[in-house]
Amino acid sequence: MSARRDDDFTVYVRARLAWLRRVGYLLCQDWQQADDLVQATITSLYVHWRRASAMESIDGYARTILVRAFLSERRGGWARRVTLADRLPDRPGPAPDTEGAMDLRVALAGLPPRQRATLVLRFYCDLNVEQSARILGCSAGTVKSQTAKALAALRRTLEPGTSAGPAGAEPRGNTAAGAWGEAACGAKENGHG
Repeated sequence: MSARRDDDFTVYVRARLAWLRRVGYLLCQDWQQADDLVQATITSLYVHWRRASAMESIDGYARTILVRAFLSERRGGWARRVTLADRLPDRPGPAPDTEGAMDLRVALAGLPPRQRATLVLRFYCDLNVEQSARILGCSAGTVKSQTAKALAALRRTLEPGTSAGPAGAEPRGNTAAGAWGEAACGAKENGHG
């Protein structure tokens, strides 16, 4: 790669690294795994930088690589074979967070990987059905059904007063999709997403 292309790549990665990491975390619910996904993503992006830099949206290209790496990892069985115990906190000290965000994260982590990826693309990345279908490599109908199933599962899990709802939860008046926008991690507050 020429020095100019290397410089362009480096500028892009520096500007979007935090955003890629946040999307990776939303997919896998673990900062170290998110870092691994981002590393695989930027490695692939570097190899294909000529193609990526010619695309209308480099962010879309990078996001596609990231989501596909996540789904490929889940299909490969590594996540089912490796169990981490006594995990260290991802960050020093308690991070400021609301109960709704924590409940949503737990509920999101309980979804199957494909449904989780669909919700991240549709509601966090703000992609339409067709864009999500292209990234996931499926039909628009599959994206719609996966979205509906995932939202129904989140509603069941987050509904207060049910055995599936968070312990001691009180009504907050949020639907799963509404809570997503309010509590997903605050990443959009930082200008990323």
